[in-house]
Order: sequence, then structure tokens, then C-alpha cells
Amino acid sequence: QVQVLESGGGLVQAGGSLRLSCAASGRSFTPWAMGCFRQAPGKEIEPVAAVSWHGSNTYFADFVKGRATISRYNDNTMVLQMNSAKPQDTAIYYCATATTTVDASGRSRKYDHWGQGIQVTVSS
Repeated sequence: QVQVLESGGGLVQAGGSLRLSCAASGRSFTPWAMGCFRQAPGKEIEPVAAVSWHGSNTYFADFVKGRATISRYNDNTMVLQMNSAKPQDTAIYYCATATTTVDASGRSRKYDHWGQGIQVTVSS
């Protein structure tokens, strides 16, 4: 059984930084692409960033370009660092893993396993 677990997040002041970690585990399971999505209250889920299997390829949504990095550590761990946090970054953040997609993708249907989500609140 595959498990995807997010950590980090919480309350962040505007202008500060947030760091989200994602760990995937499962018997004989190695995720290929890994991605981060978010859903704000009353809005649809949207992609934030993604990283390819070996970390050589990344994807960033326009609203985080220039203020976020995404990294891959070993085969099963991803870290998203977002700087200059804004109140509109407040959302539930989800980590997702893909087993058939190697390249970073912002398309949610490319991902097979999802975490439960973690709340990030940016105070003004």
C-alpha cells in the first residue's frame, strides 16, 4: 500500500518562507514524478510545482515562479520551499506521486497517489 505524507506548513507570516516536505512509502514503490497542488477555500485544486524522477526537470505555476524551489532527495522525498509568502497562498497543500509519468507535470491526472493534505495559512 502506498502512503504519501506531507509535513511542514502551518502558520506563516506574509513575506516569510514555508517549507513543505513530502515522503512517499510503500513496498517496492518508487514514485516517478512528484508534485505539489493546493486548494484554497471555495476554489478548485491547482498545481503549485512538480519535480521529475531524478530532479532534472521541474514545473512551477506562474504564481510561484521566482520565489519557489522544489527538490528531490533520494527516490521518495520531495521538498518545496516557497519564499515571499502571500496571504493568497493560504490553502491546503497536497503532495502527489506518479507511477507512469517521469517528467514534472502540473496536470493532476498524471498523479496516482495523493496525500491527505496539510494546511498552510499565511497571515498578513
